[in-house]
Amino acid sequence: MFKERIRFPIPTRELERRWRLVKAEMQKQGIDLLIMQNSNMFLGGYVRYFTDIPAEHAYPVSVLFPAEGDMITITSSSPDNPLYPEWAVRGVELRLGIPYFRSLDFTKHYDAEAIAKIIKDRKYKTVGFVNLGLINAALYGYLTENLKEVKFIEATELVDRIKAVKSEDELVYVRKAVKMHDNICAALASIIRPGIYEYEIRNEIKYLLSNMGSEEQLIKIGSAPAGEPTPFLDTFFLNRRLSEGDSIQILIECSGPGGFYSEIQRASSLGEPHKDMIEAWETSKKVQQYAASLLKPGANFADLMKKVNAYLVDLGQPEEKRLLGHGQGYDLVERPGISADETMEVQPNMYFGIHSEIKIGKGAGAYTDNYIITEDGTVRMHKTPQEIFAL
Repeated sequence: MFKERIRFPIPTRELERRWRLVKAEMQKQGIDLLIMQNSNMFLGGYVRYFTDIPAEHAYPVSVLFPAEGDMITITSSSPDNPLYPEWAVRGVELRLGIPYFRSLDFTKHYDAEAIAKIIKDRKYKTVGFVNLGLINAALYGYLTENLKEVKFIEATELVDRIKAVKSEDELVYVRKAVKMHDNICAALASIIRPGIYEYEIRNEIKYLLSNMGSEEQLIKIGSAPAGEPTPFLDTFFLNRRLSEGDSIQILIECSGPGGFYSEIQRASSLGEPHKDMIEAWETSKKVQQYAASLLKPGANFADLMKKVNAYLVDLGQPEEKRLLGHGQGYDLVERPGISADETMEVQPNMYFGIHSEIKIGKGAGAYTDNYIITEDGTVRMHKTPQEIFAL
């Protein structure tokens, strides 16, 4: 059943490597149990990292990871038929199904009550939350209010520092994700044409990606007549019909086979691209390449951002006020973030998406590519040319 139902499983040896490293650090810090909770795939990487199974459809999945012994999973499902299926899980001792839903307020403590009972029964003294920003406030509040004898701490840093550096097994799937995005870019010339609606472009891309092994797709598209700014829009707004001479930009951020994310952004033109568009995208390329050159082992992100912002000002651009880039893996956006607030240092086998949005006149551009950190520096992973595609 496992081989039939799970298309791209991570090797068990990789899961065991993760568990071993995290347990060793927990024991070093005196932590008895980690609690993590995710409810989607785009930003639900912790559950997947420990179980190799994603959370989906906004239904919360909680994972209890002890310093000694196997995991416990809690899912929104029937007590008699808990998810995940027994044949699908590795390293899981107990699967609890509880019929709770975030939209039903009277169920908000169902999972917390089960977790509190486990903590009491097993006499855990120190419990760490993994990324409080992703944990239900009702769960956190119930545990901290009803287990006064337990020391609750935030253990996000413990996990993030291990998760951020990719193993050789993980890099196999990273490369598959990058190649999948390159394949989609190669197909765009056969998809984009006058008369097609933006949502039709998105649908065709999603169809191809799913057949290549993608599990989740975030696709943003914006089109406009030549010489007008191309907007950058989510699914709800993708209802414009393309005409001859239009410009279009597409951002594809999707999980590849095995759940690892990649991203790429490129522009196309149904005719000659406008001069402002050309200049904006060329400037974006310069900034991306400059930022990548600074991502060397040992680099400090606060120092890196000072240099990038100085470079942007020299180019006549404002300083970067959003993320210049970020790590990727089981999360679309994960640490380290290329931000002055990031506390990690760059290490070999970290994997980044880098993007810098540039606006010049009526043109806007943001080349987005993935880079891998090596002992010697940074290598761009995508094979897709950094150019505007004139169709």
